[in-house]
Amino acid sequence: MRIDIGEWQIRRFQPDDAQPLAEAADNRKIWRNMRDSFPHPYTLTDAQEWIALTMQESPAQNFAIASTAQVVGGIGLRLRSDVFRRSAEIGYWLAEPFWGRGIATAALRALTEHAFEQFNLVRIDASVYEWNPASARVLEKAGYTFEARLARSIYKDGQIVDRLIYAKLRD
Repeated sequence: MRIDIGEWQIRRFQPDDAQPLAEAADNRKIWRNMRDSFPHPYTLTDAQEWIALTMQESPAQNFAIASTAQVVGGIGLRLRSDVFRRSAEIGYWLAEPFWGRGIATAALRALTEHAFEQFNLVRIDASVYEWNPASARVLEKAGYTFEARLARSIYKDGQIVDRLIYAKLRD
């Protein structure tokens, strides 16, 4: 699977992505806005293990955000089950040198559209830590709507913070 988004693309991770993935992801500012399962420091071994895991997915749910030359971020889905089977959570990150250029918004729009079609979803949502207004703006620009503030629901980096929930519903 490959989705072109201007000079960027969303595509499956490949074994050759390990070194640029490790370099892009090894950033405390990125880790601070991710779940604790996202390692810090982010090593070459972490990148290799992640790529191996994503290559086994069928259907694919986690993707690289890349130029033709290198990986600059990641974006993925967590498909839900049981009574939530028509819903998914989406998450994304981008290497710091690429922040503020519209890449995350374009990737989010593209994967959201793909997910609605591919997985027959009716709802996709995302969580943002209260200290990350830039990510909230990315979601809003991609057509997501603020739904809730879950007070004191996140413990990250030694702090208890609010989690903001954004969602997009299928037209």
